[in-house]
Amino acid sequence: MNRLQSELRRLYLPNPAADPGADATAPDLIDAGGRVRAMVLELARPASWELLSKVWRGVQTDLEWPAPAIAVSGADGFQLWFSLAEPQTVAQAHAFLVLLCARYLNDVAPTRLRLMPMVDASAPHTAHHAPWVPQEQAGTGYWSAFVAQDLAPVFAETPWLDTPPGTDGQADLLARLGSIKRAAFEVAAERLRASAPALATANADPGLPPSPQPAAPPGSLEARRFLIRVMNDEAVALALRIEAAKALL
Repeated sequence: MNRLQSELRRLYLPNPAADPGADATAPDLIDAGGRVRAMVLELARPASWELLSKVWRGVQTDLEWPAPAIAVSGADGFQLWFSLAEPQTVAQAHAFLVLLCARYLNDVAPTRLRLMPMVDASAPHTAHHAPWVPQEQAGTGYWSAFVAQDLAPVFAETPWLDTPPGTDGQADLLARLGSIKRAAFEVAAERLRASAPALATANADPGLPPSPQPAAPPGSLEARRFLIRVMNDEAVALALRIEAAKALL
């Protein structure tokens, strides 16, 4: 295992101590119990570090979190990779990212955002995560890669590398990063939930329907499926997606 694989394992694998001899790019970012330590927020089409830097700075200043890793997607966007010290469920991680976007990117079209991991609303036991970074992109040969904060603006027009990034350089970038402690995650979640009503009101259409209410009891599987569908649907008004995220977090 090289240094880059060790850093990826340390920061993002749900159980970094498991099978330490395995290739770090092979294990899934989602464990068998549906939990993750990596949360990925992508802003694309077009890439804009000016916008995404609001999140990068905000989580450090407002939430007192360690800096997330910055990556170019290899295609058309920038990404922030957050590392959790302790795993959260896929639904909780995605719900947190929805509220984070509502706080810092509420004027960005939902179609430009990709929040991972994501639960498949039609199959709640199926979830998807972001591809590992760095990675070559099929069809173009471009590479995704982690980049330093001061170099991020350079990639605004071309958010990729033409050649594979050096593994030692990638490892050096990740070695400086820490993970978000459970207490810090919970405090941040509470702050974002508390600020969400004002954000939802500010973004609400005057003719907006009432907040989504599942027909089934709140704790039931059917209720969770309903809330996940609402939260994942880009066509649903932001205010309603925020309410669904609050209910799931």
